[in-house]
Amino acid sequence: MHILAIDPGNVESAYVVYETQTRELLKFGKVLNEELVDLIEQGEVVYDCDYLAIEMPACYGMAVGQTVFDTCRWVGIFQQAFYREGTKLVYRKSQNKVDNIESVTMHLCHSTRAKDKNVRQAILDLYPATGGGKCPQVGTKGQPGPLYGVSADVWAALGVAITITETWKGITDGR
Repeated sequence: MHILAIDPGNVESAYVVYETQTRELLKFGKVLNEELVDLIEQGEVVYDCDYLAIEMPACYGMAVGQTVFDTCRWVGIFQQAFYREGTKLVYRKSQNKVDNIESVTMHLCHSTRAKDKNVRQAILDLYPATGGGKCPQVGTKGQPGPLYGVSADVWAALGVAITITETWKGITDGR
């Protein structure tokens, strides 16, 4: 089964096409939101994706600005481009109680206080060290690892893909 996971932003978004059985990244990147919508609508990143998992912004007691509202707007646009029924929302620090999907930080790091570097390390720990260099899970150009090329916000999108795959019962139930 394939999941399209997105870490949305107000201008650019990171995405991962993730194979749930093998944990393989079939395609990933960070592109302008308009470009990602086009890729979804044209089927270029969707392949035969069964679900779209999007990290949904949430307010955790702090005031939010226009960029958060713009990001929320893009979440809806991505949902519409994929198809709404196939979209699941994944939160960074709180559980999606409607679909019973654990939060990214609780699932990967067992703490809601986890930061991006903690999420990245938890993801690295899930992959074999088969590449070269200081971080063999990522590797080098000459000796790439399974996560070669993953950087910046793509780590967050990968965290969303792993979390929904491992915590949502709909993946195994076929819902």
